[in-house]
Amino acid sequence: MSRFRDAVLTVALLAAAGGAAAQSSLFPGIGRAATPSEVAKWDIDVRPDFKGLPAGSGSVAKGQDVWEAKCAHCHGVFGESNEVFSPLIGGTTAADIKNGRVANLQRSDYPGRTTLMKVATVSTLWDYINRAMPWTNPKTLTTEEVYAVTAFMLNLANIVPDNYVLSDKNIAEVQARMPNRNGMTTAHAMWPGNEFGGVKKPDTANKICMKDCTPEAKVASFLPDFARNAHGNLQEQNRTVGPQLGVDTTQPEPKVGRPVAAAATSAPVVAAKPENTEAKAAMALLNKHSCTACHGVDKKIVGPGFNEIAKKQAGKVDYLVGRIKAGGVGVYGQIPMPAQSLPDADAKKIAEWISKGASK
Repeated sequence: MSRFRDAVLTVALLAAAGGAAAQSSLFPGIGRAATPSEVAKWDIDVRPDFKGLPAGSGSVAKGQDVWEAKCAHCHGVFGESNEVFSPLIGGTTAADIKNGRVANLQRSDYPGRTTLMKVATVSTLWDYINRAMPWTNPKTLTTEEVYAVTAFMLNLANIVPDNYVLSDKNIAEVQARMPNRNGMTTAHAMWPGNEFGGVKKPDTANKICMKDCTPEAKVASFLPDFARNAHGNLQEQNRTVGPQLGVDTTQPEPKVGRPVAAAATSAPVVAAKPENTEAKAAMALLNKHSCTACHGVDKKIVGPGFNEIAKKQAGKVDYLVGRIKAGGVGVYGQIPMPAQSLPDADAKKIAEWISKGASK
């Protein structure tokens, strides 16, 4: 037992010594230096010279499968949707791919600007998809899926052929075909130094005003009437003691010169509404399963608001459960809702809440 105890104490002392050595030398006693594996999880940026790009590959065909499952409900089947975000694909031509300048960017009558019209580097596409997509579950795509989705987008813009496999070995070749690769400039001198070819003169010719100058702006703010009671009556949410009593936000803004305190104290106190426990439980489930990323309670985000669904599907609990679980498209627009994998009990609670009017 004595030898066992000595061995345990030795291991404990070594662990303590290791922990002390790992502590930050810059801030003694606070934390420790990050390990290489921890740094690697954060150091994910991919630069225009492709530093940071992980080894891997992905085909256009694979990208189409990933796109239809995880991207199309926001961006459209062909990246052309303008319902949720600006279109990603469109506006580029074979001449743009050859010249590296998108001609439609020079037109004042062109209806919009797509991502492929503006972006100059393919690394920007890869990096953004990798770190931020899908919108509702970022950083969940595998390296192969990121390569594949990037390849599919490039194929939609006719930059690569249908049978193309994008990889870290050939991505520089794709950069040479980006439609707007020559459309960006760094000749603006907005940063000091010689990072951008020694350009010294800023891109502005403004002069300091010396006479007859515009009076200095005074910043002020006010709460518009429609937002005044957006979060309930403030008078009901404040303590009844102390120097500041909440203003009755169910009443209009008092006129200038009228003391706010008088308006607050003269208004009757309205009894607080009882808590809607069913709505609270439903909202908790909606947040848990990321439903609120695409649906608002009383407004459309990607899909319709829950109030809109409630008006059309009042009392249809089983139908709503089926739609939540299976997904679908066409009832409220052409953006598809993917199938949801939440438990049946959670889906039923959400459906019951919607079927009763989706109250807050």
